[in-house]
Amino acid sequence: MNEIIQAIFQAIELIAEFDPKLIQITKLSLYISLTATLIGSLIAIPIGGIIYYYEFRGKRTIINLIQTLYSVPTVLVGLFLFLLISQQGPFGFLKLLFTPTGMIIGQILLILPLLIGFTITALVGVSTQIKELAISLGASTFQTIITIIKEARYAIMGAVILGFGRAISEVGVAILIGGNIRGFTRTFTTAISLETSRGNLVLSIALGFILLSLSLTINFLLNYLQGKD
Repeated sequence: MNEIIQAIFQAIELIAEFDPKLIQITKLSLYISLTATLIGSLIAIPIGGIIYYYEFRGKRTIINLIQTLYSVPTVLVGLFLFLLISQQGPFGFLKLLFTPTGMIIGQILLILPLLIGFTITALVGVSTQIKELAISLGASTFQTIITIIKEARYAIMGAVILGFGRAISEVGVAILIGGNIRGFTRTFTTAISLETSRGNLVLSIALGFILLSLSLTINFLLNYLQGKD
């Protein structure tokens, strides 16, 4: 027990001293997850808007499928992408395996269903009168969708923040696609897993504290945005 307490205090010292290894892992983790969240949002929000706006056969089935993919294990997403971009895969020539770019693509695939589904849910919560008013004023389909998205902006921003939280805390894609290469693809989750297996509790705890702080910040922002709705 004393060793654990000592490790906790040493971990706090590492953070206070801005340990270079901690900084490097933190910067890389934030870069990969923020980039994936930004690109994923730019793809998912318009798709969610289109699915919400149009009525078509199979719409309910598509929404159910998207919602089912919310909880898909990250390791399955990593395996699927690994098969595509490995040397024997159809996209192996792109040399994306064991690179930050490959990890970003993996995280985008992981959070897309969540972002699309939560966007649809947010738009459903908007009063139909706003949609009808926009159409009656001569707004085009694109303008109407944008108007509805603006009305649900806080709920959509909450979905984006939730997507970032899912991305930065995942481990399956990070290991299978990134390879946990020191100084190149090593993120919070892979570093914690490796250092714990090595018995380096100080670094693991320090990384855990940073990741926990990010999680608390994400939760605070979600609660704040929900209060805005």
